[in-house]
Amino acid sequence: MNHRPFLRAGASACAAAVLCLWSSAVVLAQDFPIKKPVTIVVGFAAGGAADAAARIIGKKLGENIGVPVIIDNKAGAGGNIAHQYMAKNAPADGSVILFGSVGPLAIAPHLMKLGYEPIKDLAPITMGVNFPNVLVVNADLKIKTFAEFIAYAKSHPGKLEYASTGAGSASHLAGELMDDMAKIDTVHVPYKGGAPALQDLLGGRVAMYYSTLNTAQPHIQSGKLIPLASTGHKRHPQMPAIPTIAESGYPGYSATNWYAFVTSSKVPAPLLDRWNAELVKVLKHPDVVNELNNHGMPPQPGTRDELAKEIERESATWGRVVRDRKITIQ
Repeated sequence: MNHRPFLRAGASACAAAVLCLWSSAVVLAQDFPIKKPVTIVVGFAAGGAADAAARIIGKKLGENIGVPVIIDNKAGAGGNIAHQYMAKNAPADGSVILFGSVGPLAIAPHLMKLGYEPIKDLAPITMGVNFPNVLVVNADLKIKTFAEFIAYAKSHPGKLEYASTGAGSASHLAGELMDDMAKIDTVHVPYKGGAPALQDLLGGRVAMYYSTLNTAQPHIQSGKLIPLASTGHKRHPQMPAIPTIAESGYPGYSATNWYAFVTSSKVPAPLLDRWNAELVKVLKHPDVVNELNNHGMPPQPGTRDELAKEIERESATWGRVVRDRKITIQ
């Protein structure tokens, strides 16, 4: 029996199926309403956690929508420079979106005059990633546990300096909340992002940092930094042996760090819905999920309304901390 016609028919069917899938992908990409390069603005310096997550997400996003995706780092003022740019200067065609952060969206409005109103001037798209920070100290301090840190801080009031990614950032308020609950006095030193904050921490110019795991992990492994506790309500999934601050004697302490996608409120609602669909698709892709988890930043895709409510809840929480601590920004 001659099987060759059957083999040729099978090969043709397989080729047709591949061509159909490729054509469908092309059609979906061509269906994306924005035909020019898309920009994701990040409010922190390159090399930090926000930048890393944005690049992971942006790579897959570009593949899906069929247009180049550019990462634009507008660092400074705890991320507020990027947020102000988005609120006041971003085009209304949806070609520029912002990887926003908890500081400018929910904390900074209680600390300073921003020149914009996050809820009014920025439209929510979806939560991106949500994760606890890790309190790390320079190994030269010889502090090995969270209890030792508290004891040292109480015996050296005003002497321990901690880095943050900027005034009003998540890492800043994590320290303020810790000082308030533990009745200690540490000194806040703001930077333009995780990378420069880490550089000074490693150099011994500051003693501690409420850091993202992605930023600190290589230096924890090398022994240069000592992890003391996680800032979330549960242990960090990548560091399950490290206790939370809440379980270390301060129940109720929780200060998670998150980055979310927002854009100009001038962008039409149908385009906002399309952006939500595209970004949720990326955030649920197994490769993206795996890579973000490996960086200690689990994705948390959701609806536009869910993000709006989360911003409102976080704003209320941190607003109370700012008022209770009487925090001001010079």
